[in-house]
Amino acid sequence: MEKFLTAEWRSLAMLNYRVDPAILAPLVPAGTELDTWDGAAYVSMVGFLFLRTRLFGVAVPGHEDFEEVNLRFYVRRATPEGWRRGVVFAKEIVPKPAVAWVARTFYNENYVALPMRHWDDERCVEYEWQTTRWNRLAVTPTGDPALPESGSIEEFITEHYWGYAPQPDGATVEYHVEHPRWYVWKVTSGELDCDAATVYGPSFEAALSGPPDSAFLAEGSPVTVYKGSRLEL
Repeated sequence: MEKFLTAEWRSLAMLNYRVDPAILAPLVPAGTELDTWDGAAYVSMVGFLFLRTRLFGVAVPGHEDFEEVNLRFYVRRATPEGWRRGVVFAKEIVPKPAVAWVARTFYNENYVALPMRHWDDERCVEYEWQTTRWNRLAVTPTGDPALPESGSIEEFITEHYWGYAPQPDGATVEYHVEHPRWYVWKVTSGELDCDAATVYGPSFEAALSGPPDSAFLAEGSPVTVYKGSRLEL
């Protein structure tokens, strides 16, 4: 497989919400089905840092380090080798218009460019993005990081190694995301102050208005995103 992008993803603040599967059903790419944990479908609000980014091995000046916040959910696809567990992005926010353009052009991912900022220290990891106001996603880590326990929600959320992007013609592009297992911190709080209806649509407003069902901070690692291919359906 050809490498499309290499980078480091660091300080991944993850807020996870149980959601009615009917909300996600229209967004599930062809050839996949919803993946669930303990019988429930989840969406995740994820804020993290893109660092040392290379596109086809080339660093683009001014576009190596930046924030991203995304809303994502989880699917799986049956293959002769077994299940491929993957992620679908409902929307991704970055501060760089060129990054958003590349993602839309190559994968038809729903990227938008908005002003962003972040704070990252031992007491709090926080990401903000500006619409008509500043929206905020934050976690407060505690203790020492550890690998997720087998069967835990932290394992479920962090160990999906494929991406699926629906295309305008109804097809699906599948791409592999390679990284080691991530160490995670427990958190004493996970907070989201977001104009969900405006940013993500009315269907997500109720799910994102209450406290998350789980929250944690993942350390992250170097990652490789491979060039995608259309599924043969």
